[in-house]
Amino acid sequence: MALDEARQGAHGGGCTCGDCPHGAREGHRRAVAAFLAKRDGLAAGQGLPTGVAQSASATRQWVSDELTESARTVAERSREAGDAWLRRVWQRTLAVVWGSVAVLVIGEAVTAIGAGWSTARTAGLLAGLVTAALLTGAARFHRARGGVLAPLVGEDNRLSTSRAVAVAWVLLTVFSVLVLALQLAGASSHAERDALIDGLELARGVGVLTVLALVCAVAVLVRRVVTVRVLAQRLQKLRADRPRAADLLTDDSGRGSFTDVQYVLVSAVAVLFAAVRLARRPEQLPDLPWGLTLLVAVSAATYFAGKYAEGGRPVVLSVVRAREAGDLDAPIRTGDDIEIRGAGFVPPGAGAPDRLARMVVRIGRVHVHVPLIPVTGGFANPTDTVLTVPVPVEVEPGRVDVQVVTAAGVETNRVEIDVTD
Repeated sequence: MALDEARQGAHGGGCTCGDCPHGAREGHRRAVAAFLAKRDGLAAGQGLPTGVAQSASATRQWVSDELTESARTVAERSREAGDAWLRRVWQRTLAVVWGSVAVLVIGEAVTAIGAGWSTARTAGLLAGLVTAALLTGAARFHRARGGVLAPLVGEDNRLSTSRAVAVAWVLLTVFSVLVLALQLAGASSHAERDALIDGLELARGVGVLTVLALVCAVAVLVRRVVTVRVLAQRLQKLRADRPRAADLLTDDSGRGSFTDVQYVLVSAVAVLFAAVRLARRPEQLPDLPWGLTLLVAVSAATYFAGKYAEGGRPVVLSVVRAREAGDLDAPIRTGDDIEIRGAGFVPPGAGAPDRLARMVVRIGRVHVHVPLIPVTGGFANPTDTVLTVPVPVEVEPGRVDVQVVTAAGVETNRVEIDVTD
């Protein structure tokens, strides 16, 4: 008991020890719990200093500052937990790799009952061991970045669907060639060697090679398209805290994506079919039928079109004076609140409070940070379609431009408003 208490005192919220029960994950959990308690308490009007409680604008600013500071703590703990998870997960990826080898061994042993052991089975087993050894070496080299997952993680720190599909086909092709090469090394007659070499003919593996070239091209092109659209401010991208398996089937906001789901499902079925064909005819590359090849091509084209069409720049449609119940209609003056209406103010994946607090509105030459207005279970401001900000006294009267800068750094169009004395 004393030892546990000592460890609790030594390992606080910021500890990043991978094997410590009070490490980065526990620190993140505590920070999130503290933030939620503070947000809901402030939303209910609890904990407000008496010095600011008499002024609505001062209260809102104080609440926003408190929540922003707490949100930054949550974001810091989240990044620490994500880094610790990447350093820890590489060993789990190796368990999956060698577990797959164990499944291969069991499968070959079971199917050999009655049929007998063959050179092809030995070649398949050795190919599995060689592939697993190569993946183990790569995982150790990239152990700080998730091991085997490192090639699948995109620049936004999410698992990339296009890279995952391409890697699956690359591994299947490498395994198939290794099976043929090992059989060729163990062949004792010229006829067997000639048959194995014929198995590498283009006519035998044209379907698999076509799909391999297509999915690899899609992976490269998708990366290029996303980069160009981000730099041109036509797509908003924010870095995730850590990769998750759900990234393969969802968009950046965590919602299910039709294009991703269909691409993963069709590719998984095609890879499984090719693996079965290899198991049935290990003396040649898997002969993928043209119908299945065309199906994968249509799926890849749909996925690429979806990636090319997603996103868009945020836009301001109108700016009006915010009116409370009982207020008189009036022009916009310094000190008033304005309501900015539009779309795309909160990019996918920017729903975290620390990222909401990074939103800025330019009013003339003055940069105004969008205040966080808490409600039970969330925030009333900002939202994806409406922002409410005060017009500071530093704004000079006259005709001024209003422009929103999102958490992703993308700027909207400018809308002019008249500010009076």
